[in-house]
Amino acid sequence: MEAAYEADLALRFLDAGLYRNAAGEAFQAFKALLAALAMKYRDALAQRYPGRKRLKSGKAVEAVDWIIAAMPTGLMLEVARDLSQLAGRELLHYANIALNLHEFQYNGLDRSGVLSRYARLESVAEEVKALAQYVKETVERLRKTA
Repeated sequence: MEAAYEADLALRFLDAGLYRNAAGEAFQAFKALLAALAMKYRDALAQRYPGRKRLKSGKAVEAVDWIIAAMPTGLMLEVARDLSQLAGRELLHYANIALNLHEFQYNGLDRSGVLSRYARLESVAEEVKALAQYVKETVERLRKTA
């Protein structure tokens, strides 16, 4: 549900002309979706991320469970790659879009096209819409199979 709410919020921000906020919400929507998919395919993912992770509190948890709960940005592409065989190959494509939007959220446009992946706001808007749509459709499929 979190993923769907974040996707809707991304589209609302986009309608309001708040591109960087929209990009951030689209990223968060994908991150929540990726965590849900990781939970669905936990057993398969556990083989890729064995071992335990010690938390700041001193408690140790399974590494895979920590990844699912935290879904660190630096591991999102790897997790998407690992799950793409099970959840659909397009997952990897949308992971890249999500990470591109995350970068845009912090760095903004570069009209020269040298320092940023986006030179036009129209490109950002298209990708926010595409990512939000993908998230909402995937959430709906997950609900039907749950």
